[in-house]
Amino acid sequence: MKDIIQLHDRHFKVMITAEEIDRAVEAVAERLNADYADCDTPIFLGVLNGSFMFLSDLIKKIEFNNEITFVKLASYEGTSSTGAVKNLIGLNSSIEGRHIVIVEDIVDTGGSIQHMVELLKAQNPASVEVCTLFFKPASYSKQIPIKYRALEIGNEFIVGYGLDYDQLGRSLKDIYVVSE
Repeated sequence: MKDIIQLHDRHFKVMITAEEIDRAVEAVAERLNADYADCDTPIFLGVLNGSFMFLSDLIKKIEFNNEITFVKLASYEGTSSTGAVKNLIGLNSSIEGRHIVIVEDIVDTGGSIQHMVELLKAQNPASVEVCTLFFKPASYSKQIPIKYRALEIGNEFIVGYGLDYDQLGRSLKDIYVVSE
């Protein structure tokens, strides 16, 4: 682990270690295992690109039958949300009557989550819940409940563990924050 890294024009320092992330993922998996143990094959819906590392580690800790699929949304450019959500890749099969767990890397303003939940609920699933690695309560401005939160953070811009800065930094195992 490097204490300071450079991505494009910015320097970042370690904020959350891989060990802390793993403990948080384990805690969320325990809650999901308790809540979905008796459900008929829930679908984990990973939001690409950022959730791939979180979903990979999370699913290894899940103890019930499940399906995994992905969607791709975009609302970020650089370090800021554009406010406009673009649905890039959608679902290919019916979710009617199914339990859906949306797996996100980070929930910031909530625009992407609101957009996804509205699209999914229109397809009559049994339930839709949100599971996120990082939640920014000070930025969140929507009414959709975020039931499964691994870690809450401030309004920092972070990279690593699937999160990027203009496509760099996703492969870092720790979480880094901008270093001034």
